[in-house]
Amino acid sequence: MTRFTIASFNVKNLIGADQQYYTFQSYTPEEYAWKEDWTASQLFSMDADVVGFQEIFEEDALRAVIAEADRIGEASNDAVIPDKSKRYHRKAIFRKLGYTPYGKDGLFVAPNSNDTGTPGNRRPGVAILSRFGFVGTPEIIQNLPEPLDIPFRELTGEDGGHYRVSRLSRPILKARIPVSDTTTITVFNCHLKSKLGEFPRPDGADHAPEADLVNYDPVGRAMGAMRAALRRMAEAWVLRRSIVEELEAGHPVMVMGDFNDGEHAVSSEIISGEVPFRNYSWMLRNNAKHGADRYSREENDIIQNAVNKVRLTSAESLFVRKSMRDMVYTTAFGGVYESIDQIYLSRHFQPDNPQTIGEMEYFSVLNDHLTDGSHAEAPYNKLASDHGQIMAHIRLKDT
Repeated sequence: MTRFTIASFNVKNLIGADQQYYTFQSYTPEEYAWKEDWTASQLFSMDADVVGFQEIFEEDALRAVIAEADRIGEASNDAVIPDKSKRYHRKAIFRKLGYTPYGKDGLFVAPNSNDTGTPGNRRPGVAILSRFGFVGTPEIIQNLPEPLDIPFRELTGEDGGHYRVSRLSRPILKARIPVSDTTTITVFNCHLKSKLGEFPRPDGADHAPEADLVNYDPVGRAMGAMRAALRRMAEAWVLRRSIVEELEAGHPVMVMGDFNDGEHAVSSEIISGEVPFRNYSWMLRNNAKHGADRYSREENDIIQNAVNKVRLTSAESLFVRKSMRDMVYTTAFGGVYESIDQIYLSRHFQPDNPQTIGEMEYFSVLNDHLTDGSHAEAPYNKLASDHGQIMAHIRLKDT
């Protein structure tokens, strides 16, 4: 019986010392040392087989974190794992206490093509760390081969223009991971557009008028929030398109990352797919000729199967259903607690699917440190992450 764990970890602005990632924001050597140690300790505590990272500004800094986690893990093994001279060394408890180093070969980093590399104007990428390695080379989805034009219509039918996206704000990383000798899953790691508003800067101006908070413009800032939401939803659709391609090819899929909205928000619903109605037999057909022209029971089954085949389910939801916990928080900002980090599973891991290949046994949330700058007890808010780490524990069926 094969078990593995998959986790999402927003590390919050991971970059080496004395480098401006955003304007006037950098780490001193002492601050970076603290951040590297904290991040490595979290990675060791998670001990996940597959980890999706967000907010990676520098690959060397991430590799340093992984090397430090391995050092901590190997020291832990030396302290708690008995050597072969002890007759009790095979007991199961020691397998659970043991740490398997990641090494250097299981990391793939997707840099952000919007990153200028200049101080104060950096843009973060994402990465996947896998103890199982990868099948082939992971794929980076950011610069679209063809621009995505989203057409609109006025309610009265006239052309309403379109919204165009040719490049995502941050890369989506797609990797095929062999989690066992017989099972390979496709893993997507994403960091969708943030909730920070988009405010275009007029020609010749040094800043957008909406950015001047002393002259607060509530209507303009609301428009900026709408632009950000539209971009986030467009990026979610690009991800959804790739997910469906994998599912239609028969590949099990897991999607993780910082969605920048909750499970029941629009972007998450785009990624996971629509929830089927309980019964389509009462619905008028799309081409109905009279009031009784409705879908048949046989067509209801066809529709249900078609929707469920490409639908993803939140690992958090499965956990809530199993444990009867009613809330999970993964981030705090401005004193507001939310759950914006997600792990989604395809139907291959649903307990009610007769063709399931495995199931989620547990869902871990490491969020005891969730504070931000609005809390007096948060002196290290800049250094620790403002996100909790989430991890799904998966058991594959025997084959």
